[in-house]
Amino acid sequence: MSYTVYGTVRSRALRVLWLLEELGVPYSHVAAEPHSPEVRAVSPPGKVPVLVDGDAVLRDSSAILTYLADKHGALTHPAGTIARAQQDAWTFRILDEVESLLWTASKHTFVLPEAERVPEIKDACRAEYARNMARIMDEAEGPCLMGEAPLVPDILLAHCGGWAQAAKFPEATEPFAAYLAHMRARPAFRRAIAL
Repeated sequence: MSYTVYGTVRSRALRVLWLLEELGVPYSHVAAEPHSPEVRAVSPPGKVPVLVDGDAVLRDSSAILTYLADKHGALTHPAGTIARAQQDAWTFRILDEVESLLWTASKHTFVLPEAERVPEIKDACRAEYARNMARIMDEAEGPCLMGEAPLVPDILLAHCGGWAQAAKFPEATEPFAAYLAHMRARPAFRRAIAL
C-alpha cells in the first residue's frame, strides 16, 4: 500500500504529509502547486491537497486526515465513541473558528481579484482569531487539545498556527506559543516540513 500526495508544504498538503509521517506509512509526494497540470491530471478542480489511494482520489485536507487516521487506527479515537465525538467537535471548531478566518483574510489579500477584495475585513478576522484562540487554549486539556497524545485536530490547529504567523495575525499567546512549540518539535512535523 502506498499513497501519493499532491501539494506543497506551503499549502494544506502539509497537514497530510505530517500525518503520514506520524503514521510511518509509505507514500510519494508530488510537490505541485494548485491548478498545475500535475494536480489537474488527478483532480480536475485543481485544489490541493489531493491524496491518491489506489484508484481513489480524495480531496479536502480534513477529510483526508480523518480517512487516514481511521484507516490506520492512529491519532484518532474510534468512530462511534464519545471521545471521537469530542475529537470531531474540536476538528469542526478549528475549521469554523480558526481556519475560516485565515482563509477569509487570505482571499481578501491575494486570492480574489483586486476589485473584489475588502481589506478592512482582515482586521475583523484578526480580532476574532485572537478571541477564539484564547478560548481554545483555555479549554485544551494538556499539551495537546485532548490530553497528552496528538490527534487529527491538533495537526489542523498547529498548521493554522503557522499560517496565522505567516499572515501576520496576532502574536500567539503564551499557552498557544507553548502548544505550537510542542507540536512543531515532533519528529514527524520536522520531516514533513523539510519536504
